[in-house]
Amino acid sequence: MSYDYSGKTYLVTGGAGFIGSHLTRALLDAGAHVVVVDEFNDFYDPAIKAHNLAPFANHPRFRLYRQDIREFVGLRDVFEHHGRGLQNGGIIHLAARAGVRPSLKEPRIYLETNVTGTLNLAELAREFQVKKFIFASSSSVYGDNPQQVPFQEDQDISKPISPYASTKAMGESLLYTYSHLYALQVVALRFFTVYGPGQRPDLAIHKFTRLIDEGKPIPVFGDGSTRRDYTYVDDIIQGVMAAVAYERSPYEIFNLGESQTTDLSTLIAYLEGCLGKKALIDRQPMQPGDVSITYANIDKARLLLGYNPQTKIREGLPRFVEWYLNWKEMRALLPV
Repeated sequence: MSYDYSGKTYLVTGGAGFIGSHLTRALLDAGAHVVVVDEFNDFYDPAIKAHNLAPFANHPRFRLYRQDIREFVGLRDVFEHHGRGLQNGGIIHLAARAGVRPSLKEPRIYLETNVTGTLNLAELAREFQVKKFIFASSSSVYGDNPQQVPFQEDQDISKPISPYASTKAMGESLLYTYSHLYALQVVALRFFTVYGPGQRPDLAIHKFTRLIDEGKPIPVFGDGSTRRDYTYVDDIIQGVMAAVAYERSPYEIFNLGESQTTDLSTLIAYLEGCLGKKALIDRQPMQPGDVSITYANIDKARLLLGYNPQTKIREGLPRFVEWYLNWKEMRALLPV
């Protein structure tokens, strides 16, 4: 049965980011009203985020608030304006301090943003009687468990190996509490290594593509055997939209991945083929917090969400590289 998004209002935190801007477009195309909250921090160039949202600037069903989710008072002002509309839609919480390795350097800001920020949103959902809350979690919560792949949603996640992973697990736990106490309907989505057009410049596929294209060495941590379940952004958006429509239980967790893995050496070889250039490898030791494999069991998402990823890595990478080559020219025109 199809779901009618038209007329409903959704608050998308982190909506100026990579996944958030794709989701904003999908929701607007589906007829929804979209309220984006994004602080435009300098984790990467804020001009990229501004560019992501530029196509929607004059859309009649789009509103943007430059707001830090850690700041409760400012966030509450957004709910004062849109809380009643959100009762008919919901919150899609994508905003976070992202990345495993940076979280080892600045664990405090990860805790403040990813946990306190989530608490602020949960409290405002309770106060303004918003009934639906979609939470972007991460495959990182599974820790380093190569003996237990593919990862299933009911696995033990009590041993995260980075502050980032720990904050995502805390977010899931916190929202379970709010679901139990206040009838907040929560869907937590564990994303697996999302890539595609618009991908953040700090992420491996984008970073490697740029360095190979520029003839510069790429840092490869370990022997190239680490494996990731690379998930194309369009497939992630299909899963998020399905989660918005899901209403069968008060709290649920789903993996969103392709359910296939690619080792790092093979990924680099694919990118070399797409670019027609050879990579210069700068071999580095494995980094603390990194895991040897991510691999999603998506049976539950297929069954309950109708999730059906379509884009394999051999198809998605050429699309990304095509976007990158066009973006490289456009990037020079953005404000410094």
